[in-house]
Amino acid sequence: MGTLLRLVRSVAPLPAVTAGLIAVLVGVTSSAAIVFTAAEAAGADAGQIASWMLALCVGMAVTCAGLSLRYRAPVVIAWSTPGAALLAVGLDGVTLEQAIGAFVFSAALITLSGATGLFEKVMDRIPVPLAAGLLAGVLLQFGVGLFTGMEGDFVVVAAMFGVYLVVRRWSPRYAVLAALLSGVIAAALRGSLDLSGVRPQVAVPVLVVPEFSWQALVSVGVPLFVVTMASQNLPGVAVLRNDGYRVPISPVIAWTGATNMVLAPFGCFGLNLAAITAAICTGPQAHPDRERRFLAGVWAGVFYLCVGVFGATVAALLVALPSALIMAIAGIGLLGTIGGSLNSALSDERAREAALVTFLATASGITLLGIGSAFWGLVAGALTWAITVRRRPKPEPETGTGTVERLGDPERETS
Repeated sequence: MGTLLRLVRSVAPLPAVTAGLIAVLVGVTSSAAIVFTAAEAAGADAGQIASWMLALCVGMAVTCAGLSLRYRAPVVIAWSTPGAALLAVGLDGVTLEQAIGAFVFSAALITLSGATGLFEKVMDRIPVPLAAGLLAGVLLQFGVGLFTGMEGDFVVVAAMFGVYLVVRRWSPRYAVLAALLSGVIAAALRGSLDLSGVRPQVAVPVLVVPEFSWQALVSVGVPLFVVTMASQNLPGVAVLRNDGYRVPISPVIAWTGATNMVLAPFGCFGLNLAAITAAICTGPQAHPDRERRFLAGVWAGVFYLCVGVFGATVAALLVALPSALIMAIAGIGLLGTIGGSLNSALSDERAREAALVTFLATASGITLLGIGSAFWGLVAGALTWAITVRRRPKPEPETGTGTVERLGDPERETS
């Protein structure tokens, strides 16, 4: 019995399982409605919509678990939320078969970007303070959401925050789980947790033969590729690098693209590195030993598989949870990551202004040319850095200021 318990604790440590569960909970509830809308815009019926969810979740499950085990790092994969939003408004006049063809084309471009190493070469040129500012800007809305959620449901959110602080003081590894459980209990007591619409239902894959129309490839496939790489994969790499995980990015991107391409005929429109949900699994809340945090990525894959198989049931269950609870648990789970990102972004005085510009532009939520603020924040920060930092003479060693790090440097200096 003792051996069995040790085995369970080894493969399923509670902090890692909790982090994986919260990552899936936040990822699915925050954007499942957008995926449903995109599928409806493509002309999918109820069975095909369930197939989309199944294909996406199977793809995320396989890549999360497989890549996390392969690289012993919490590699968390998500569907492309900006991509789903783009599809929800950009499929006018495109048939379902043509949309599927565009998904295959976009996935092929992502696979090519990974196989050639082009994306990783670009990422390795980004200074660490800018990457940290980018990550902090992406996550800011969730940290703020912890407190704005008190307007909508003060009792639930305040109870979660209070329990988190108390448990954090005495048993940090269980603080996030305790906050989640307290939120569910508080919501149930207040009557805001309605499970009447939850029914067991298993999803079935539905194959749609792709049709390759050059109009759809240009108007849907190319923009889908661009927003997935710029708005999702880019901050996703920043999350891993910010927590010190030197995962080879090119093969990871290639695997997500290849998996996407195989599952596209079943409705998998876009797989990419996660940013927000990945940050839940890469920080100390996922496991005190950073070498064991890869288990959070593995368990995220397990929970994604459950969501996919019981797609309709899980969707109904997630809809039953109050939105304030979801925002609160996301904010609580990301507090440490946001703090660490801000520290990394602002610790180097020479790069502080450029990192701040990156943070502010990313946090603004601006969208230009269909590309989200993560990309434009990096552009604004890089421009600021190039003008204010890059040509400035390096300080003398005795001044005590560190050099500006790059995201691709194997060794990271500190000031």
